[in-house]
Amino acid sequence: MDPLVAAIDQGTSSTRFLVFNAKTAELMSQHQVEIKQSFPKEGWVEEDPKEIMQSIYECMERTCEKLRLLNIDISNIKALGVTNQRETTLVWDKETGEPLYNAIVWLDLRTQSTVESLINKSPGKSKNHLKHKTGLPISTYFSAVKLRWLLDNVEEVQQAVLSQRALFGTVDSWIIWCLTGGNNGGVHCTDVSNASRTMLFNIHSMDWDPELCRYFDVPMEVLPTVRSSSEIYGWMRSGSLAGVPISGCLGDQSAALVGQMCLREGQSKNTYGTGCFMLRNTGTKPMMSDHGLLTTVAYKLGKDEPACYALEGSIAIAGAVVCWLKDNLGIVQSSSEIEKLAAAAGTSHGCYFVPAFSGLYAPYWEPSARGIICGLTQFTNRNHLAFAALEAVCFQTREILDAMNQDSGVPLTELQVDGGMTSNRLLMQLQADILCIPVVRPTMSETTALGAAMAAGAAEGVGVWSLSPSHLPHVTSEKYEPQINPDESEFRYARWKKAVQRSMNWETNEPCCNTNDPQL
Repeated sequence: MDPLVAAIDQGTSSTRFLVFNAKTAELMSQHQVEIKQSFPKEGWVEEDPKEIMQSIYECMERTCEKLRLLNIDISNIKALGVTNQRETTLVWDKETGEPLYNAIVWLDLRTQSTVESLINKSPGKSKNHLKHKTGLPISTYFSAVKLRWLLDNVEEVQQAVLSQRALFGTVDSWIIWCLTGGNNGGVHCTDVSNASRTMLFNIHSMDWDPELCRYFDVPMEVLPTVRSSSEIYGWMRSGSLAGVPISGCLGDQSAALVGQMCLREGQSKNTYGTGCFMLRNTGTKPMMSDHGLLTTVAYKLGKDEPACYALEGSIAIAGAVVCWLKDNLGIVQSSSEIEKLAAAAGTSHGCYFVPAFSGLYAPYWEPSARGIICGLTQFTNRNHLAFAALEAVCFQTREILDAMNQDSGVPLTELQVDGGMTSNRLLMQLQADILCIPVVRPTMSETTALGAAMAAGAAEGVGVWSLSPSHLPHVTSEKYEPQINPDESEFRYARWKKAVQRSMNWETNEPCCNTNDPQL
């Protein structure tokens, strides 16, 4: 039997556990559990850290049961990789092992006023004040401002910091700490790709930056140790996989870049999940964007390997717009139904949907924007709205692609895609039409988990997965070619840009009236 490698893929809306053949990259078995998000106040998004761990244990055990039914010996699982929703922020007590507050999710907007005051205090009121060190604009998106909120507003966190019991981490750190023993010897670490999303990490020195920590007033002793993306961090302490090394760790978008085999400079991928994220591998030198993209650490595949960087375009709302149509408006009963509705219309009939529920991310970085639907007439129905929602994902991707082409000076000739939404064939065709370039989708769409498994299997001391170009498995894919006239595509894109302008400067923190007044 070939060696197997497992991966935990802990995303915003679900947790998966997947097991791959290390020689062929074939997916052997998997299990998935949905995660509940809570919205305690408008703009707030939280998840329960204990529910996250419970979902991981459940997915692991169920997948192991499925493997046994397939007569596959789970002792062939030689390593485990972790990939995770990035930026989501947790603080827990290292003595009790208890979380001190819910996880504040990357989409959360409670820090908008903090962000605005930091920008207003910076020289030239620039959101890019820290970009030379972090590669990031000052935004609600990243962990530092979320951690600052916890330190300022949660008494349990304040007490734990004072008594040196508090540990901070992104979701990867929490998972690895729990799986390696928790309050009984758990390893408190993160990898470079996740650390680079906190705004506390210097992407040049590749370590926590004392000056950034002072800027956000974050005590450095709460931070995890930063490690490479591929090395043995510790071993599973319990369950069916006790004793298996945990040897890969990558933020979800970095993992998808690896899983799409984009290991050479200039290669790119776009992942369609809750949000939408396009990354372009820029090699061993960080490239700063002049067009609203982030500079991020893509991966460091071994202790002694160089770090590789990426340019990233981040879109907050992609698959989440389908969930919103389902859960908030009841327009669809299931996420898969949107393709049928949109196909029935075949057009948005001039309706444009800008889903700026969490403000606008790249390339605008405009937290004051809010979602709008415009171009409505009496003729507009739910089918047109479904079509406009899918088009919104494609238009947002076009904005990122344009920015990336301008920054790199080398236009992409086709787009590699992955993620849950890529099973929607209408969406893929729309994307090709709106970009005016072919879109290529691998038949095995679980590339995020695959990337984490590759990093884990290739780690020193495990060595069951080779990342050399000649050994990378051949991936079968399908290609969507553009089918509409480029002039029509440009016309629709220009209308979209007009709608985006209408969504801007909607929500500001200036006190104009008492919004709690029931008379208003």
